[in-house]
Amino acid sequence: MKKNRFMEMLRARGLSMKLVLSFTMVTAALVPLILQAALMLGSFQQNQLDGRSMEIQNQCAILSNRMTRSGYMTAEKKNNTALDAQMQTISDLYNGRIVIVSSNFKIIADTFNLSVGKYYISEEVIKCFRGEAASHYNKEMQYFAQATPVYDPANEKTVNGVLVLTASTENIISLTDKISGSAHLFLMSMLLVLAAVSVMAVHLLMAPFGKLQLAFDRVAQGDLDADIMVDTYRETKQLSESVQKSLGKLRAVDQSRQEFVSNVSHELKTPITSIRVLADSLMGMEDVPVELYREFMTDISDEIDRENQIIEDLLMLVKMDKSAESQMNLEQVSINGELEQVLKRLRPIAKRKNVELILESFREVTADVDRVKMSLAITNLVENAVKYNVDSGWVRVTLDADHKFFYITVADSGIGIPEDCIDHIFERFFRVDKARSREVGGTGLGLSITKNVIRMHHGVIDVESQPGEGTVFHVRIPLNYVPRQEGRT
Repeated sequence: MKKNRFMEMLRARGLSMKLVLSFTMVTAALVPLILQAALMLGSFQQNQLDGRSMEIQNQCAILSNRMTRSGYMTAEKKNNTALDAQMQTISDLYNGRIVIVSSNFKIIADTFNLSVGKYYISEEVIKCFRGEAASHYNKEMQYFAQATPVYDPANEKTVNGVLVLTASTENIISLTDKISGSAHLFLMSMLLVLAAVSVMAVHLLMAPFGKLQLAFDRVAQGDLDADIMVDTYRETKQLSESVQKSLGKLRAVDQSRQEFVSNVSHELKTPITSIRVLADSLMGMEDVPVELYREFMTDISDEIDRENQIIEDLLMLVKMDKSAESQMNLEQVSINGELEQVLKRLRPIAKRKNVELILESFREVTADVDRVKMSLAITNLVENAVKYNVDSGWVRVTLDADHKFFYITVADSGIGIPEDCIDHIFERFFRVDKARSREVGGTGLGLSITKNVIRMHHGVIDVESQPGEGTVFHVRIPLNYVPRQEGRT
């Protein structure tokens, strides 16, 4: 529980990248030093112990040879003061003890003069009586035990006794501890130096990111034109370029919003201005003829209808900007039947324009769609094809499908769309020919609504056109509507 709370606290406060980098640099430099120091100390201590072991073995071998030559183990040579003095000197040199064990495992000499006459039986002693020298290191008690056989001077294969030397290693351990203390002091000093160097290095390395942060703060305060390019490192350059792209899109969205508000204001104001002019004209005239009065009132009614149509289209766009899932009333719909109904409703308009409507269905198609929205989208496409057509022209609507999608094509023999306008025809209030659009009663929102409907159905719409040669809209929509997973587009 405490660990979880600590981690939550760190996440809440935020972990500084500078701290992480500093810790990483110090750790990367200090860990090898610690490992190297530990290895060197261990190697030094082991070398000292190995050297001490070799010295003791040599001293014991020399002393054993002298004892063998002098017949030390025989009764008549037992009191050899020179060898006793040498044993005492060696034991004092190594801060240890030497005992001589006879063939019956009794101690016949002891530099401590404590155990003469006592029995001494150990694994090392037994091995020596078999003709094998043996040694042992007791790490806990910190001493060496070296057992060396003493041979019979008359027969070098017969072991008369055993020389056992125990030597303390406290001085070696003490020396290692002193060196270890010095090493720890050195490591602490290096830790402080590395920490200072790491902090300075990280500060220099992170300076470009600080510049980025200041630039981002200016953007957050609303300055979308702030210069945020920091190309000190490849990473900061890539990050700056990515944010620049995002800012470019934000600026475009902001400009589009401003243009949309301006266009909405203009489009809503135009009918009102016309109504005001017509009303002022009527009020300024006396004895207005009934025919003129009716004409003016008809114009006023048309302008009101136009205003109402703009408002309805705007409300439709606002609804479509919300979540598609909550706005879709999906059902299995016969696309063939819907196309027939759309063309049936539009034939009177086409007849007045002297435009022929043609429907070609290659197969029966049923799909998961919102019937009302899909009908509205198709109606906008066909109605535009009729409105912007030529006298005695035609509009051909075709329907086809495969195992995944259905395809609707709306082609006409109309006036076409200039190349520089094709990329903008789905924008709100965009008109290729503003004069003709007002004449035929367009609001400039129909194609925008159509594209939104098709997107809500996870479909796509493309357009091909040449001025004077007509226009073709291609629509592709999945037969089965699959909701998009959250976080995916």
